[in-house]
Amino acid sequence: MDRRSIIKHAGIAGVLAAGAAPAVHAQTAIRWRLASSFPKSLDTIFGAADVFTKAVKAMSGGKFEISVHAGGELMPPFSVVDGVQEGTVEMAHTAPYYFYGKSPAFALGSAIPFGFNARQLNAWMLHGNGRKLMNEFYSAYNIISFAGGNTGAQMGGWYRKKIDSPADFKGLKMRLGGGLIGEVMQRLGAVPQSIPGGEVYQALEKGTLDAAEWVGPYDDQKLGFNKVAPYYYYPGWWEGGPGIDLFINNKAFDGLSAENKAIVEAASHMAHTDMLAKYDALNPTALTQLVAAKTKVLAFPQAVLKAAFSASMEVFAENDTKNPAWKKIYADMRVFQRSQILWFRFAEGHYDNFMSTQKI
Repeated sequence: MDRRSIIKHAGIAGVLAAGAAPAVHAQTAIRWRLASSFPKSLDTIFGAADVFTKAVKAMSGGKFEISVHAGGELMPPFSVVDGVQEGTVEMAHTAPYYFYGKSPAFALGSAIPFGFNARQLNAWMLHGNGRKLMNEFYSAYNIISFAGGNTGAQMGGWYRKKIDSPADFKGLKMRLGGGLIGEVMQRLGAVPQSIPGGEVYQALEKGTLDAAEWVGPYDDQKLGFNKVAPYYYYPGWWEGGPGIDLFINNKAFDGLSAENKAIVEAASHMAHTDMLAKYDALNPTALTQLVAAKTKVLAFPQAVLKAAFSASMEVFAENDTKNPAWKKIYADMRVFQRSQILWFRFAEGHYDNFMSTQKI
């Protein structure tokens, strides 16, 4: 079934209308559990799951309730795919690229170096082949996916020393969030480190880490990285617009009525839109405060971006040769991205560049 047509065929307008959903109210109450990969302290990312579940409850008249469990409560944060696949929980809220080790194709549902920005990913997922291709891939894991948020373009991380050229990455011990970016960084000479968020500050302070990437100003400020690593680089070229997904066990989803399937999809769009809007609202103030606290906000030199781009293309070419799912989805993604870049260059790009130089 084309999941994008669920709302149209189920009549979501009737579901949303007060007192106009007798089929939903007649059903036995549904109770699901959602396992998040995120801690409660990340109110922006973790909070999207709350937005989703509250919307589901409201639209179902309280007949469909989903409890949200932070990373580690029901299972380790990076085990949620296994939990959904096995039916231990009905659903999860996570970043697909966390599971690159299972298959490189997972990353294509979220973010890859020099991939889509947030709006381009939305376009591919909703009106290109993105969601269709990803759900074909996820079906091997007994999973169907829905949009669950986006952070927008992230920052490039915190560094104890300046990065003036690609050579400065050699031997750099850096906390990174995913396997794909780790592979790329290794080609630049860096030494990727996998360290839980709660331990990053101390590692930077002691010098056991030279650098760390997290998300962006709002989340990073709360962790205090600016106190132990003065250089804050941009952009996070490995996460131009990382998608966060809601993963649902196929059997559990197929067992829902048409009305409840429509509710799930509508609620997912609410959570998805809310997360990006929240980041866009909160990041400017946080960045201003970080600059006021003497953080040195710097752009990666062009030589660094070019070296990173070349290294990324090498990794992608290798994935093409060894992973058929990656090759199929990646090819479609790049065709779509080329047209997106062309469009953004003519309109959005020039507009944003002009406005960034004006005083308003």
